[in-house]
Amino acid sequence: MKTALITGVTGQDGSYLAELLLEKNYKVFALRRRTSIPNYENVEYIKDQLEWIDGDLTDLASLISAVQISQPDEVYNLAAQSFVATSWPQPIATGQITAMGVTNMLEAVRLTKPDARFYQASSSEMFGKVIETPQKETTPFYPRSPYGVAKVYGHWITVNYRESFNMFACSGILFNHESPRRGLEFVTRKVTDAVARIKLGLQDELRLGNLDARRDWGFAGDYVKAMWLMLQQETPDDYVISTGETHTVQELVEIAFEHVNLNWENYVVIDEKFVRPAEVDLLLGDCTKAKEQLNWKLEVEFKELVQMMVDEDLRKLKCTKGLMVK
Repeated sequence: MKTALITGVTGQDGSYLAELLLEKNYKVFALRRRTSIPNYENVEYIKDQLEWIDGDLTDLASLISAVQISQPDEVYNLAAQSFVATSWPQPIATGQITAMGVTNMLEAVRLTKPDARFYQASSSEMFGKVIETPQKETTPFYPRSPYGVAKVYGHWITVNYRESFNMFACSGILFNHESPRRGLEFVTRKVTDAVARIKLGLQDELRLGNLDARRDWGFAGDYVKAMWLMLQQETPDDYVISTGETHTVQELVEIAFEHVNLNWENYVVIDEKFVRPAEVDLLLGDCTKAKEQLNWKLEVEFKELVQMMVDEDLRKLKCTKGLMVK
């Protein structure tokens, strides 16, 4: 039985990854940051199958302890301050967690279990003001937010530990990936939740920023399979994980409202406060390397993903509110 340690397990990606590893008969340890009211919503169904360890990415001693206890074959570092908009009002916290937290995790592995295979969750936000389209592993980074800058640091420190200490350390440069488990602060889930609420008569409008922003959106459940595949290779490397196609926020909105037989133009209001200080206009990934070397493939298409999210938000709201769809 292989053993894995996951940081950020209660998040969207962590929950899908934990589910995948349990299906593959791994013993899964989950790093848990101490809070007064822990949120286990995404992992409630597998909570008792996980081995929980208290720790924090900003506390090296706690990470060393976590690695000593778990003795992992594989470490998946998914934890971060991962909401781009929050990184402007909280740039220092973002740097401490999303950037320096990676160094702490790598150092804990190097000192305690140097033969463990390490995965770092990099991001397409590192490309920012894109130098070329589509973006691939060799495309230069030009981040446009404190979050993107922090992710660039996390990416390069992972490469540095791989080259300096001969560690099996990989980075997955994941483009936007969504699911019903996505946080409400992200635009995809904000849209699908609002559509469900409007359909049920709980909300009157949906306020958004730039409808023309384009993203390469995939399904998180597909993307965590790529994470696992990276750590099964003979040699460590970095890979872009994407769909290879883009959609605008407006397309997202149109599909979501159409799915519940509503006209989006009757409910969407443009609000300048949701426009980023420095916008990323076009992110489009070239995942050829991942498809060829990892034999990775997509299973859920964009329209299916949006409809899945709307359906789940409707189900949740009907269960909690006892409502019927009009």
